[in-house]
Parts: sequence; C-alpha cells; structure tokens
Amino acid sequence: MFRPLELFIGLRYTRAKRRNQFISFISTVSIICICISVMALITVMSVMNGFDNELRSRILGAVSHATISGVGESIHDWQGTVKLAEANPHVRGAAPYVDLQAFLQGTYGSTGAMVRGIEPAQEPKASEIDKHMVQGRWDSLTPGSWNIVLGKELAMQLGVNVGDRVIVYVPQLRATPMGAVPKVRGFHVSGIFELGMQQYDSGLALINMDDAEKLGDLAGPTGIRLRLDDLWNAGTVARQLSDQLGQLYSVRTWMQENSNFFSAISMEKKVMFIILSLIILVAVINLISMLMMLVTDKQADIAILRTLGATPRSIMGMFMVQGLLVGFVGIGFGVGLGSLLSWKLPAIVDWIQDVFHVQFLSPDVYYISNVPSKLDAADVGWVALVTFVFSLLATLYPAWRASRTQPAQALRYE
Repeated sequence: MFRPLELFIGLRYTRAKRRNQFISFISTVSIICICISVMALITVMSVMNGFDNELRSRILGAVSHATISGVGESIHDWQGTVKLAEANPHVRGAAPYVDLQAFLQGTYGSTGAMVRGIEPAQEPKASEIDKHMVQGRWDSLTPGSWNIVLGKELAMQLGVNVGDRVIVYVPQLRATPMGAVPKVRGFHVSGIFELGMQQYDSGLALINMDDAEKLGDLAGPTGIRLRLDDLWNAGTVARQLSDQLGQLYSVRTWMQENSNFFSAISMEKKVMFIILSLIILVAVINLISMLMMLVTDKQADIAILRTLGATPRSIMGMFMVQGLLVGFVGIGFGVGLGSLLSWKLPAIVDWIQDVFHVQFLSPDVYYISNVPSKLDAADVGWVALVTFVFSLLATLYPAWRASRTQPAQALRYE
C-alpha cells in the first residue's frame, strides 16, 4: 500500500512527536550546524573568487593576454606580425612595445623601473592603462616629445609630479674618452596612472615607442602585446601563432607570465575548501549522535517491524531516510543563506564600515577598499555534494546498527 515502505516509515518517524524531546533537540542542532557550515564554506569560497577575479582583472589591465617576442633584440617586420596576429579570430587587438630596464632619478629620490615604449593610439587595444590615468594626458606621449607617464607609487618614490623632470639612465654602455658610460636622457613627466597593483604602480614608466627605440638603440619593438576575446583562449592562440610565425618568434601567455601567482591562489582556494570541509564533517558528527539515540529509542518499534517481516535492509533504509532528510534540510538552508550572503556581502561590509567607522581593507595596503565577492555555481554544487556525501556516510553506521537489532532481545523487557 505504501511504496516504498522505507521512505514512508522514515518520514513518519520524522513527522511524529517523539517521546524523547532531547533527540528532537539534537536533530535541530544538527540541521543548524550543517546549515552554518555550508553557508560559511560558500561565503569563503565566494570571497576568494572575488579576490582572484579582482587581482586577475588588475593584472590583466597592465599585462596582455599573450605576447609575441622575437629571438633577437627586436622585431623588424612588426607591422606584418601585427597583421598576422590580428587575422586570428580570437585576437581583438595587438600593440607593439619596447621594454627597457632603466634607473630613474627624480627631484627627491631615485629607483630602478621598467621603461616601456608604446604607441598611444594602439596600446588601448592590448591594455587598459589609459583608463587609469589620474593626472595628465595619455596622448601626450608623442614621438620626439620625450614625455613620460609614471605609476603613482613610482612618482611618489621619485618625488615628482606632472610637469617635473626625470632623468632616465639606460644600461646601454657607449665608449667615451672618460670610459664606458650609460645612456642618459631627460624626460618631462606628462601623466600619472594608478592600476591598483604595487608591481606596476611602483615599477612601470611609459614613453613613446620611437623615443624608446632611440634610447635603447633598437631597430624596432621588442614585442607585440595581444588582447583576446576570451583570456582562457590564450593557450590555443599561442600554439596557433607559434606554428604560423615559426621558430624565430616565441609566444607567451598571461598564465605563463604569472603562473606562480595564480597557482598560489588556486592552491590556497583548494586548501581552504578542504579545511572548511572538515568543519562540515564536525557538524555531521551531530547527525551520527542523533541517529544513534534514535535507534536506541526505537528498539521496540524495530523489533515489531522485524517480526512483521521487515528485512534488515528495509530497517537500514528507514533510518537512512531520516539522516538524509536532516542533511537535505541543512544543505538547503545553507545553500540559500550562503548564496544570499555571498551576493550581499560587499554591501553588508560597506554598511558595517559606515556604521562602526572601521576599515577592513586599507586601500594603502591592499589597493582594494571593499571586500569582493563572486558567487560561482560550480563551488555551490561542490559544497552541496560534499555535504551530502558526508551526511550519507554519517547515516550508514547508525542504520546498520538498527538493522542488526534482534527482536527477542529488544522485546524482552517491553
């Protein structure tokens, strides 16, 4: 009449008012613990996804998705190479560049930095530095103007501002009556940018590509930066362009340039997932305690069911239904609350900062003023699956103990 019988009796036990209210209390605690654990794990994973996405977008604002470089010091036919690269359907833009290691001296300080020669009209096709100008003008980098655009931190280290003068020393030694001396050139600071990444704000300076070629005695750009339709296509595009360009060129992707950094973030995310999964395991232990007490409380009912013909497998299924139901309820509330918290977390953190006048992330240290969060459906699915597996495993031993109940011993003192 009732099919399946195990599901019917398991749900009947769950709905029925138990004589031992302490078991109901433990069941409620189990649901709450599983819910909190799932919610915490989803929130932490979303925050880590947010930081990963924020750092990735900031780095890729200065670093291209892929870079073509020549075997020698420069690429002579860079116009033809740009046309070949842009013919690839995944390439959205290409821009040549010249990289020079240099020593910069300002009004009150000096430091080493990477001086990059660019074409202001083409550089926005490969990077987003032009969108992060805080002072000056991007189009001031004209050929022969000897203007320079500095990162904000670099300008502070040199003690200069827009309109000041910077001396650039390039280790391109030339013979003089006084011996070998580096090349020296004065530049006018025409702009300052801020990407929000210490590596670039304190170590990158931009000049016109023609000026960079003259400064480094080069016959052409040292490489070509590419922007793709999807950054995850970088590996495929790199292989295709390597086959087309031949052995005289090398193509590197953003993943190769920053592999250690993003590998560390990925490893940290996996470790945090494992650690917080152990918290879920601790929460599931309450489920084991609840089921063991329930089995003890229902010894007489189990014995009667066995005498009526219920098999040990059926008894085991009845108690597994109750354990899985507790797990499902905890997972459902946890996923819902965790997803809602992850979605509203930036607004909640901003509200706490405004009300209590605290700053969780100082922009001077982290370059991020608020807590980022990015909810990923795959992470939510993995959290729900892991919690379900733990809940399933937690029901096995109590259900097995229930199936091993001997009717004669259970009814002896009834």
